[in-house]
Amino acid sequence: MITLTIDDKKVEVEDGSTILRAAQKHGIHIPTLCDFRSLAPYGACRVCLVEIVGSRDSWISASCVYAAHEGMVVKTDTERVLKTRRMMLELLLARCPDAPRIKEMAAGMGIEESRFPKQNDDCILCGLCTRICAERMGVGAVSFANRGSERKVTTPYDKHSPICIACGACQVVCPTNAVDLSEVTSNVPRPIASEYDMGLAGRSSIYIPFPQAVPKVAVIDRDTCMHFLNGVCESCAEFCEAGAIDYEQEDQIEQVDVGAVVLAPGYEHFDPDMKKELGYARYPNVISSMQFERLLSASGPYLGEILRSSDQKHPKRVAWIQCVGSREVDRNYCSSVCCMYATKEAIIAKEHQPDLDCTIFFIDMRAFGKGFDAYYERAKELGVRYIRCYPSSVKEVPGTKDLKITYMKDDGDITTEEFNMVVLSTGLRPPKEVRELADKFGVKLNEHGFADTQGFAPVETSKPGVYVCGPFAGPKDIPETVTEASAGAGKAMALLKEQRGTLITHKEYPPEKDVSGQEPRIGVFVCHCGRNIGGYADVPSVVEYAKTLPNVVLAEDNLYTCSTDTQQRITELIAEHDLNRVVVASCSPRTHEPLFRDTCRQAGLNEYLFEMANIRDQCTWVHMNQPEEATRKSKDLVRMAVAKARLLEPLSKGTLKVNNDALVIGGGIAGMTAALNLADQGFKVHLVEKEQQLGGNFRHVHSLLNGSDTQRKLNDAIESVTSHPDISVYMESLITSAEGSVGNFKSTVQHNGQSTEVSHGAVIVATGAEEYEPTEYLYGKNSAVITQRGLEEWIHEGRPELKNARAVAMIQCVGSREEARPYCSRICCSQAVKNAIAIREAQPDTQVYILYRDIRTYGLLEEYYRQARAKGVLFIRYQEDQKPEVSANNGALEVSCVDPILNKPIRIDCDVVVLAAAIVPGDGVDEVGKLYKIPLNQDKFFLEAHMKLRPIDFANDGVFMCGLAHCPKSVDESIAQAQAAAARAATILSKDEIELDATISEVVDANCDGCAYCIDPCPYNAFTLIEYMYQGSIKKTVDRDAALCKGCGVCQATCPKKGIFIRGFRLEQLGAMVDAALIGE
Repeated sequence: MITLTIDDKKVEVEDGSTILRAAQKHGIHIPTLCDFRSLAPYGACRVCLVEIVGSRDSWISASCVYAAHEGMVVKTDTERVLKTRRMMLELLLARCPDAPRIKEMAAGMGIEESRFPKQNDDCILCGLCTRICAERMGVGAVSFANRGSERKVTTPYDKHSPICIACGACQVVCPTNAVDLSEVTSNVPRPIASEYDMGLAGRSSIYIPFPQAVPKVAVIDRDTCMHFLNGVCESCAEFCEAGAIDYEQEDQIEQVDVGAVVLAPGYEHFDPDMKKELGYARYPNVISSMQFERLLSASGPYLGEILRSSDQKHPKRVAWIQCVGSREVDRNYCSSVCCMYATKEAIIAKEHQPDLDCTIFFIDMRAFGKGFDAYYERAKELGVRYIRCYPSSVKEVPGTKDLKITYMKDDGDITTEEFNMVVLSTGLRPPKEVRELADKFGVKLNEHGFADTQGFAPVETSKPGVYVCGPFAGPKDIPETVTEASAGAGKAMALLKEQRGTLITHKEYPPEKDVSGQEPRIGVFVCHCGRNIGGYADVPSVVEYAKTLPNVVLAEDNLYTCSTDTQQRITELIAEHDLNRVVVASCSPRTHEPLFRDTCRQAGLNEYLFEMANIRDQCTWVHMNQPEEATRKSKDLVRMAVAKARLLEPLSKGTLKVNNDALVIGGGIAGMTAALNLADQGFKVHLVEKEQQLGGNFRHVHSLLNGSDTQRKLNDAIESVTSHPDISVYMESLITSAEGSVGNFKSTVQHNGQSTEVSHGAVIVATGAEEYEPTEYLYGKNSAVITQRGLEEWIHEGRPELKNARAVAMIQCVGSREEARPYCSRICCSQAVKNAIAIREAQPDTQVYILYRDIRTYGLLEEYYRQARAKGVLFIRYQEDQKPEVSANNGALEVSCVDPILNKPIRIDCDVVVLAAAIVPGDGVDEVGKLYKIPLNQDKFFLEAHMKLRPIDFANDGVFMCGLAHCPKSVDESIAQAQAAAARAATILSKDEIELDATISEVVDANCDGCAYCIDPCPYNAFTLIEYMYQGSIKKTVDRDAALCKGCGVCQATCPKKGIFIRGFRLEQLGAMVDAALIGE
């Protein structure tokens, strides 16, 4: 290493480095146009001029070709340098007056116009293209020709080069975009399409697959990388400051011994190019739904702007076509998600462009999920237009590139509309490689290529010990996918219960250093984060500034502070300099704070004597084009972090002993499934059922659509529950009181006037739901008007009323999808289809009519809808504002409605009317919610912590839900959710104790006067108002439950008496940061 001085700063670089490289390494900006890290120095542009100060005189030289040497002194911004640099830029601007990069560089030095005659060229003769072609690609297809003013870059004889491989490297390095490959070669370059941007943008051969990639590291595409194709280039190795490029790496095969396998290979989208009539890949403005997702994204190809591919203009009218690749002869299933993602895309598109006209062509609107129908109604209110029709084709309008769609309206008229863009809502299908995966594990697939699972075992495959989850078992949305993932884990945990915990290793830490009474000795570590920080802020300057701050005894910069070697260095420096506080200025605490805290622990320092300054997300990423501001703000953030660090105190994490028993409320199929799974994992379970027998709603279900015998399954489940040694069943019982929190609950079970206190570590709420009792359509007034549940009983019992019926009319959405209950009850359509098929198979002469608004046989249930139609079941749609009417005439029933296709009233004479009654929340849900402090939504179903990512959890830790208590769902979905709830509960019950975060609230009893201002605002219900005797009088204060508190700080913000604070975020600490921010440098 050698040391030199650049702009009065001592810098250290490797011997052999140029002045330019030395400056770049230490964040000192020197402009250049002809330098490229992986190419030999050339010195053509002369913009990188610097002044080298000798012992007697000084001289100007190009920094990119001048080697640095020990003790040399360099100036980059003297008046002599700047004057000469301006002159060079004026000459370049005269030669290439329209080159954006030169204009920007010249403007930065105050040059708006060149004083020299313009040449209207676009090449500055920097030689980057010729050098990269020869030095790195080993081709030499372009080179310099002629001399003096006639000098130019060209191919031999000014003809297409026969050796050019159209790699595009010359275009990449050209600073003025002067290279036109069509003038160099007849070979047509093939851009590499970005898989993440769905082909709407390109990517390089080395890239990070997508922003959320785990691990988030770059990969090399061997199929396009010039090194792997031709053994050349290797430029990325020169640029990678971390030295992470290893061309010799190969895939390694490892053998892992496991006791269970969960298969989650996901899905792929249907290729819309297979539907030639819809114009995909033929018309540029016909795109797939996933491509439209990328258009909407702020990280997408147009940064969140909705632009057409043909002309980069904003569309004014966009159409979506549903069911592309679904509900067809070859793919006779519904993809379950398309209706809602199209609705979501339309809503977000209108948020981007409020005047955008959005039209969705659909067959049935399958908004069957929790909250989906309300979202669908909101879209209509926002102006999204829904047209019930599947267009047969899309045609392009010559000239404008607009698109014509011809369709039939409800009244039978044929009409044609023009749209600026068409989005094809493509369905889901199993990945191509899934058959090979299934063969390896011996897993049976169904006719569509999805894993073959059974209704009572939704995550089990044909191979014992192999489980599935997500779209591999059939198309489904995110909540169901997350649920099945936990369910698969729960089944595996039950299978491997004897091995639980046997492979856990505990990390050992040195004894913690006692820093009490010591003056703060702070070490500051500033990260370059490659170029994420170092490319925009003057990191060495920030380090030097940090050294001037009070109590800072060490400050240094690191290329990557999160790297293993830097972590080891920090550990050593803590010991060497006796540091008792550590500040790291780098990226986001969300991702890296746990790593740095662990480093402090490894050095024997309390992990909470650490503070982090986010100078990447909050600074350099925001001020990429303002290096001086980025540097100044970085200093501000470091100063604030050091101010707080001086006041940091050692904190300790508390622990809570865990009661390993579970409480399951509800003895239906969901509650019994959850109890059995937990018991099979080895946990004791208390199962509380309010009725006289187990089974809940499942007692009224006699078969599934696939013909499975549900009552046999129910009896087996009841037998397993009642005979299991680890399950205690409380029949005809209610929970009357509850207290405690995660790991330590106490609930009172009341039975026949007697109370039993049960201690448990987790709660699963499976309270079920009920069938709505209709008040419409003569229900309760005519014995031949029954519900679908009643019809199933009639079919099972062989009731003569049904056997003798000539016609049965079924009316859907009775009590659902209306103002009082604006949600879909989800199972009604499949229930109606099941019963209709049963009637037609048993009584072919009985005509069955189903009057519906939308048929919602989602996923693989679509096959049964097809079967029902094939068996002669007649489906008649009705409008919401023209509901059917039922009347009795001389003992016979008449159902009348308006057929929207015929646009005429029709009458059905029938013997039985069957109502698809809504599913409504069960009695007592409000009481359960209050007991365990868990919320309900507006429809009185329990509200999960996060609809997509935590569909089983409550915000209140330790309490979970499953089955109809969550929302209407089918038997297999209830079973999967119950297994998932058991798996989630087991993450708590499997521990002997729970470690609590140290940064939670603490009550200062001396200051607290019991005003209770903190109780209601607390989102986690962590506070309770208490009273006790103090010096002969009653003292009010609040008690904090450490297991519930998340340290959000709402309580500290609302307390008027400084009676409560958050550890690690005391008012004094936050005040010190504010003072430091206001002081300035």
